[in-house]
Amino acid sequence: MDLADIQKIAEQTIVIRAPTQPLATFGITTVTYHLVTATALAEDEISSTDAVIRTGVVTANRPQIVTPNYLLNLFDGFEHGQEFAQYLLESYGPNAPGLLYTYRNELKETNVVSEPPDSVAHRLADQFDREGQVHTAVIRGNDHYWDISLMKFIHDLTIGSLRQTIGDLGERRLLGMDKGVPRAARARIDEMFAAVAAGEMEPIQLKRELDRWGLFTEYEDRFLGMFRRKE
Repeated sequence: MDLADIQKIAEQTIVIRAPTQPLATFGITTVTYHLVTATALAEDEISSTDAVIRTGVVTANRPQIVTPNYLLNLFDGFEHGQEFAQYLLESYGPNAPGLLYTYRNELKETNVVSEPPDSVAHRLADQFDREGQVHTAVIRGNDHYWDISLMKFIHDLTIGSLRQTIGDLGERRLLGMDKGVPRAARARIDEMFAAVAAGEMEPIQLKRELDRWGLFTEYEDRFLGMFRRKE
């Protein structure tokens, strides 16, 4: 599918109920979603008398300051993750700095109910409002490309958390660039070096992070030095 299709699906996605708390800046946030669509066999969204409810959990890890190029192939558990990352890259440019939460999607269950999709979505939203669930979302999306609707919701959720996250990062002096790389990214790399040295992280995870930034050559001596010390 092309970028125009991605954009159309993203624009048609409606968040009926968003979580009432922003994503955590220095921790993990778990969001339960209920993504409501018309059935795949429905002639159109308006006339559908049946709804599909996909219920799952999205885990958002600690955010990083990144560029759109970094986003390619980074969505885990999404069938069309690369296409959506390409859509963001084309929309915002390859080197525009931004915030990234890495996400993992776990679809828990899928149910079909005999009720119009819009009615289902609003009924669920009212229920979660009454229950005061702060990390629960209801999304009205596209059935065939439901994961794109979910990623659009996640992207919007990240933007909605931007002000708090920027403030938190600013307090720790993690904003700004260092030799063309976000300062927060270099801090994250330092943390990963420490984790590898302590045996808390596999070296391949650090290597992949360096490769994503195109920084392995710069850090190569430091990386290989960890193994020389062990010999």
